[in-house]
Amino acid sequence: MAKGIVIREAHFPGRAPIEAYGNGGFRFADMSHRGSLLCLPSGIHGWQPADATALTAADFEKLLSEADKVEILLVGTGNDLRPLPAALRAALKAAGISSDPMSTGAAVRTYNVLLAENRAVAAALIAVD
Repeated sequence: MAKGIVIREAHFPGRAPIEAYGNGGFRFADMSHRGSLLCLPSGIHGWQPADATALTAADFEKLLSEADKVEILLVGTGNDLRPLPAALRAALKAAGISSDPMSTGAAVRTYNVLLAENRAVAAALIAVD
């Protein structure tokens, strides 16, 4: 049996502020992650939306499974603000989640403030360079 590197789904089992972002990733809890993140009550997860420029409800299945613990979803849409598609907004609203798209930098800063206030917040953060 060959030994090698085992690739596991990226997951930090807790809530932590985002310390830095850029260069295609994020720093939090004294760790770094390359790629996008989904910050939920269950922890911080590596996130790979099918198309970061056209998000769908399927990209948020993990969030929707925890909808009872989330009131606000901050969506960091990259370097620039992009509105969320109507179907995604409707799915989030049906789950009782208020969605707020903004640039990833603004979403990181807002997430950290709401997290410090112990609010029921989640964030979907698309990595930027």
